[in-house]
Amino acid sequence: MSVARNILNNPKLVPGGGATELTVSATLKQNSSSVEGLEKWSYEAAALAFEAIPRTLTQNCGLNVIRTMTALQGKHANGENAWIGIDGNTGVITDVKEKKIWDAYNPPGGKARSKPQVERKCDADNEQIIPE
Repeated sequence: MSVARNILNNPKLVPGGGATELTVSATLKQNSSSVEGLEKWSYEAAALAFEAIPRTLTQNCGLNVIRTMTALQGKHANGENAWIGIDGNTGVITDVKEKKIWDAYNPPGGKARSKPQVERKCDADNEQIIPE
C-alpha cells in the first residue's frame, strides 16, 4: 500500500491497470518457447503469476474474467501493445497512457525495510516509546 512513500523514495512510474504485468507475462511466455527442459516451466509459472494482478483487477470491476483476460492477452501477445490495461473505474480495456493510469515503480531490493523495527528513545526526540 504505502504508494506515497514509494513515490517519494523512488519517483518513477510504470503503466497501470495491469498493463506492465501483462507485458512481462507475454514476454516470459515468448521466451519460454526457446527454453527446453524443466527451466521452461519456471518461465510458464512466472508468466501465470504476473497475470494475477490484472485478473484480480478484472474481478474487482465485476467483469467476465475469462473473456477480459483472453482479450488482454491477445492484445499483449505480439508485444506491441504495452500500454493496454484495464480502467479500474469503468472496467473497460483501454490505453492506460492515454487515460493516465499509473503505478508506482518499486525496484527489487528497494529501500523498503525487510521487517518492522521498534523505535528507540533516540529515534523519537527523546520521547519514551516503550514503557520501562
